[in-house]
Parts: sequence; C-alpha cells; structure tokens
Amino acid sequence: MPTFRRYAIYFAPEPGPLADFGASWLGWDAVAGAPRPHPELPGLPRPASELTATPRKYGLHATLKPPFRIAETSDAGALEADLAALANTLAPASAEGLEVSRIGRFLALTLRGDPTGIAHVAGEAVRRLDHHRAPPTDVELARRQKARLSAKQQGYLETWGYPYVFDAFRFHITLSGPLPDDMVEPVRMTLQTAFAPHLPAPFHLRELCLFGENDKGRFHLVSRHDLTG
Repeated sequence: MPTFRRYAIYFAPEPGPLADFGASWLGWDAVAGAPRPHPELPGLPRPASELTATPRKYGLHATLKPPFRIAETSDAGALEADLAALANTLAPASAEGLEVSRIGRFLALTLRGDPTGIAHVAGEAVRRLDHHRAPPTDVELARRQKARLSAKQQGYLETWGYPYVFDAFRFHITLSGPLPDDMVEPVRMTLQTAFAPHLPAPFHLRELCLFGENDKGRFHLVSRHDLTG
C-alpha cells in the first residue's frame, strides 16, 4: 500500500453513472488518481473549475470518518484490516434517494428519506476505528473551532477529533466550495438538472471505502470493503 499522510473512511459511489459524472464535475477522479475535464453545463455563473476548487482534492465522497493521521501505535495495514473486519459486521443501509441541497454556503448531494441506517454505519466507523487515529494538533483543533460549535459538538471535537459525528452527523456528498448567496440557487438548479439522470433511487450504502491523502493534498481510493453483516 502506498504511504499517505492522512487516511479517511468515506462512502464513494460504486463504478457507474454517478461516480463518472461526479468525478468529471469535480475535476478529480479519486479512483483513477487523475484529473478529469469538467463538463460544459449551461447556466453556471462561474466556470466549474472555480466552483469546485475547494472539494476537488477529496474526490466524490461522503465522509463517514473524517481524515486523520495514523496513531503511533498503528499503521495503514492494521487500519485496513480492522476496516475490513468492521465491514463484515455491518449491514448495508438505504434511503429513498439523493438530491442537490444547500448546506450553509455550499451545495451537496443529501439524502431523501430516513437517514437512520446510514448514520448508524457512520457512527460505528467513527467509534470502532478510533484507536487508529492520532490526536489532532493544536492547529487542527483551532481550525475546527473557527466554526460556531455547540457544546455537544465541541465535546465531540475533543473526544473524536471532529465535531459532526453521531447525532451531529449529516450524510452529504460535497459538490461546491462556499458560494455567494446570489449564486447558490442558480448553481443548485443547474446541478439538480445535471445530476438528476445519475441519481439512484433508492440510494444504497453497500461499502466502506478507505481513502488516503498524498503529499500533494489529493485523496485517492485505497480499497473498498463490502458491508456483509
């Protein structure tokens, strides 16, 4: 396995129309580890390359356990083995589908329908793999604390290294960086139309994916692990 500076547990779409179009929209294919040309979409107020500059390096994904450095007591091989073992204990989870939504100042694919099953998978990934995570640095904590966190979210940050876990978790596949208010709705409508033919209904989470961040800050898919519990 290549050496990466950070690892993460993500959902990444299985090979198919959503994975292909999403990689093109972002301009980065994390599976192939290569840039992709952006699609030409009429109605965008700015080029896709500008709108996707922030999320591009992560690839098309939803965060289950956010990026972390490996603990001194662990290594990448042990992380991958424990991830495979965890996947064998968890059942696939589903929701009605996906839609393009606004979250704060950015746009993302979010769930339609009951998110409980998918949130459970994410919570187990956070909890049961946490012994592989090195504690966050003061710089990492300060960056997270710039957000307006509730007392509970602050506690999650201190305990789990990330504020948006468990009941604060919201499954989303980020599609843009921060947008000015007057651009959010035009871009959302354009993306809803563009993504609509590729969105599964129902939506299934069948795998846990291990991703690694290289020394250039780009994330790559390392391995997929079927949920077979």
